[in-house]
Amino acid sequence: MNIIYYKYIKASMKALGIKEAFLFVIKRITLEVLTLIYLDNAATSFPKPDIVYEAIMDAMREYGANPGRSGHKLALKAGRAIYETRELLAAFFNIEDPMRIIFTPNATDGLNLGIKGLLKPGDHVITTSMEHNSVLRPLKALEKIGVKTTIVQCDEEGSVDTRDIEEAINQNTKLILTTHASNVTGTIFPIKAIGDIAKKHKLVYMVDAAQTAGVYPIDVANMNIDILAFPGHKSLLGPQGTGGIYIREGIEIGNIKEGGTGSKSDSLIQPEIYPDKLESGTPNMPGIVGLGAGLKYIVDRGIEDIREHERKLTKIFIDGLKEIKDVKIYGPCDVDKQAPVVSINIGEEDSSEVSYILDQVFDIAVRPGLHCAPLAHKTIGCYEQGCVRFSIGPFNTVKDIETALEAVNSISREI
Repeated sequence: MNIIYYKYIKASMKALGIKEAFLFVIKRITLEVLTLIYLDNAATSFPKPDIVYEAIMDAMREYGANPGRSGHKLALKAGRAIYETRELLAAFFNIEDPMRIIFTPNATDGLNLGIKGLLKPGDHVITTSMEHNSVLRPLKALEKIGVKTTIVQCDEEGSVDTRDIEEAINQNTKLILTTHASNVTGTIFPIKAIGDIAKKHKLVYMVDAAQTAGVYPIDVANMNIDILAFPGHKSLLGPQGTGGIYIREGIEIGNIKEGGTGSKSDSLIQPEIYPDKLESGTPNMPGIVGLGAGLKYIVDRGIEDIREHERKLTKIFIDGLKEIKDVKIYGPCDVDKQAPVVSINIGEEDSSEVSYILDQVFDIAVRPGLHCAPLAHKTIGCYEQGCVRFSIGPFNTVKDIETALEAVNSISREI
């Protein structure tokens, strides 16, 4: 392939000049990439809507100044663009005050902020065996200072029994923390019911919406969600390096960093006002603008339309997999109970080997192994083998799914 591109470069330089030749080659490479079937949207969505690329480039070219730090026109425009995204997120999640949304580089940072800023020695937290390491590792780290954790065991489909959560509550319990949907099986958790339990016992409820924000409706008021962590780069269709956390008014979160905020610069003490209290340093303005553009796309297209599209493709995929020899499907196998995440194994084949074949032979991008959620793999019974995860996005097609099924069938016949 390098020889082919070298020939393109040599010929195009002669005919077009260096700049035009460069653009020509980039277009060729892009076309090559776009022939690949991308089914790794649970890691990050790809491609993004055109509106996202355009918004980021416009922000960089037209007003790429430091928001909230200076009083000139460009800085003010950058600050307004960030606030517009806050407002879009607030409306999307039914958050009353946009200033209670803290921008972070990803959901992991948001979860760390919420967990470590809330819990103190002696506190007790309840979580589940289907959580991502972005939940479990911070909790394990806090055990060293005396925070106690109860991990409620889920069933083999990755589902949790809310009665087990309620029974785990004790006099020191401060927080219930669960995923909204598993990144391994797609299993959807009953967050409204869990939120009701938390409210009944006057506990804080934190939700990890990494796999659902942007494609499943989330109403923090109706669902009694006190803290919501979300990535910008997955189903919200923003760029990598974006995410956030919503913290309900009345909940005190301690700082895990301090620094410049552009406000109260005369003080050596971190401001107490939100979001400045928890947002030190120059924000990722172009990324946040791109996240806002992703939200606009979702709202214009309709979250119901996106969800139904992904639901349809997920059903076609699950139904097709059930017909293929030696394929083990994990999770509920029911589109009413799971997000568009489907994990499988083919016989006893190593999941990384299967993924490599899908990539190199069939041009299908998936994720193998342990998906940063070791307890989830133990729960569903594939800790040693890992699993091959297919995750569907809004720009996948029926043809993509049919091709993926043909590929899995071909691999199955060869083992």
